[in-house]
Formats: sequence, structure tokens, C-alpha cells
Amino acid sequence: MGCILASTTYEEQFKNFLKKNNLKFTKERREVLRAITIQRDHFHAEDIYQQLRKQKSNVSLATIYRTIPLLIDSGLIKGTIYGGERVVYEKVYNKPHHYHMVCLNCGKIIEFICPDMEVIQNNICRENIFLSTEYNLEIKGYCQDCRRKMMNEKKEQKIQ
Repeated sequence: MGCILASTTYEEQFKNFLKKNNLKFTKERREVLRAITIQRDHFHAEDIYQQLRKQKSNVSLATIYRTIPLLIDSGLIKGTIYGGERVVYEKVYNKPHHYHMVCLNCGKIIEFICPDMEVIQNNICRENIFLSTEYNLEIKGYCQDCRRKMMNEKKEQKIQ
């Protein structure tokens, strides 16, 4: 991954990456990129495919799957597997480092920022003379809605 300039747009960043790697910025890649840039939350490749279908695009799901690694390598998106299922992607370009809480019941992903975690990670690496290149924090558990449902189900079982 190269340096990312804060002043460049998603499209400029992607074009620069493709050019450096002697790849073309095709119409299909542009459509996939634009579909991703308007995503507000975490997404799956199939979400992009459905969005493009609604826009009457002819981009295939295979093209989306071939474009995603390029978007990851260009530093625009990141993929993660939550709960051992399919890959969930998110935009990371010009976004502060953040962490996730993942509900084991409904799959909801809650993002949070914790500057103290950056300090802790840096201290641990310094103490161990370790060069960190990447780290993630994922807290798994149950969101408020699912916990409420679980509590209601327990109450109902006691009544019966």
C-alpha cells in the first residue's frame, strides 16, 4: 500500500494506484468505485451488485469480486470476516482508525474510536521492540436490542 494523500478523492486515489500498477481505469471499475463510495455502512460484494443492478448497470458480480482486491490494495476499503461468515467491507480512506463491536445474534456492527487504545498499542510495541504494521480490535457480544429480546424471552420462559 502506498501513501494516501488526504486531498485526493476516492477516484483520484484509485486512478493513481491503477496507473502505478499498469492497470486501466475502466468504466466497470468506475461504476464499482462509485457504488462503494456512496455506501454509508459496512457492505458485502452482493450489496454493491444489487445497487448497480438498480442503477441498470451491466457490471457482473465477478467484476465486482475482481475489483475489490484492487480497492483494498489501493487503501480505499478494507475487508474483515465477522462471525466466520462472508467478508464485510468498509471504506477506510480518510477515515480515522476505529474499532468494532459485533453482535453475535443479529450481526450488527458498531464502530467506536478509542484514542487510548492507540497509546496502549504503541506502548506495548515499544516495550517489546516490535514494529506494528497492522492491528484490529473486535469486541464480540450482544447489542442492546438483542439483549432486550433475550431478557424478554427468559421472562416468557419463566411464566410458562
